[in-house]
Amino acid sequence: MRTRRLDGTASPPADPDARWLAAVMHVTFLVLLASSMARYVHRHEDEARAPWVIALAVVLAALYVVGPLCERSRTAAPRLTWLGGVVAVWGVLVALAPSFSWVAVPLFYVALRRLPPVAAYVLVAVLTVFVIVAQLQLARRFDLDLVVGPAAVAGFATAIFTHLQRQSARQRTLIDDLVRTRRELAATERREGTLAERQRLAMEIHDTLAQGLSSQQMLLQAADRVWECDPVKARAHVRTAESVAEHNLTEARRFVHDLAPADLARGGSLDEALRTLAARESGEHLTVHVHIDDGGRTSPLPDRVRSALLRIAQGALANVREHSGAATAALTLTLLDDRAVLDIADDGHGFDPTALPGTPSGSRGHGLPAIRARVHQLGGTLTIESAPDEGTVLTAAVPLEPRP
Repeated sequence: MRTRRLDGTASPPADPDARWLAAVMHVTFLVLLASSMARYVHRHEDEARAPWVIALAVVLAALYVVGPLCERSRTAAPRLTWLGGVVAVWGVLVALAPSFSWVAVPLFYVALRRLPPVAAYVLVAVLTVFVIVAQLQLARRFDLDLVVGPAAVAGFATAIFTHLQRQSARQRTLIDDLVRTRRELAATERREGTLAERQRLAMEIHDTLAQGLSSQQMLLQAADRVWECDPVKARAHVRTAESVAEHNLTEARRFVHDLAPADLARGGSLDEALRTLAARESGEHLTVHVHIDDGGRTSPLPDRVRSALLRIAQGALANVREHSGAATAALTLTLLDDRAVLDIADDGHGFDPTALPGTPSGSRGHGLPAIRARVHQLGGTLTIESAPDEGTVLTAAVPLEPRP
């Protein structure tokens, strides 16, 4: 809830402490007014002006109570009229009965809370002068304490309340900064999450649909080349392309469902999935062998490790088929106590690993960067050993337990 100052500007939103302080000041005003009236009635009930003093005190109390209703106005005029009326009635009341002067202390709070700083300080000074004059009238002689005391109380109250206001403003500014920073951080995390998800989807598409389509293209091109001279081989290429298309369709459906590898989604183990992959990738020009060294391990691998290693094998074999010119390749899975190691070796013409680009460019080149990204996500290591005309060995070692 926001209140408004008497200059028409919106004051800061009320907080529980501010509401509590306002309630204390309102109660203090009414208590001081009631005690002053009781004191006056006790000592001056026989005076002719007593009815007027009592009536003014009642009017002042009623006027003060309706103050919150005026604060709801959107314009400054009703609030300014209300404060002016309270001060005027109080001033007349003090002129008739100086004992009502200490009611000014809660009025300091009202002035400092509702007026602009300069106007509030002027009003506090005027109220303080009234209090000093009233106290000197009650004493009927000059006393320096009666001058210094009210002035010191007014100065102390003003300083304390001003300090609280400024501290509250600084805290609100700090809270606004923290809220804004948190929103910016949340937006940054969402953007980073979106980019990471896009990268993951790109790797998934590359290792499944794109590789399958590439295989189909190569098979159909081979069939086209021998269609006239060797129809039997051409039809074999077409049937192989059909099998790849069927598997690709299964991958696409699984991809839409939960992005899990289709070979693993059917409930098979990683070694079975690797053998299925090797059989699918083997053909006229490439033979893929599989070696499993589980070390007697019986417990299944974590799903994240199985899925990542199968995707790494798919991407690596796609690179072997498309770029290496190899006749044979071997998948070797070694299971240790704390990690799983997958080796993909081929007898192709190799390459210089130091010449690899750091990031993919153009429409190709997602294979090794995607494999490297998968291994990095699992906290593992990727090693590539190759040289021109000497084949290639790619080793991915991933921990079985997540690492920070």
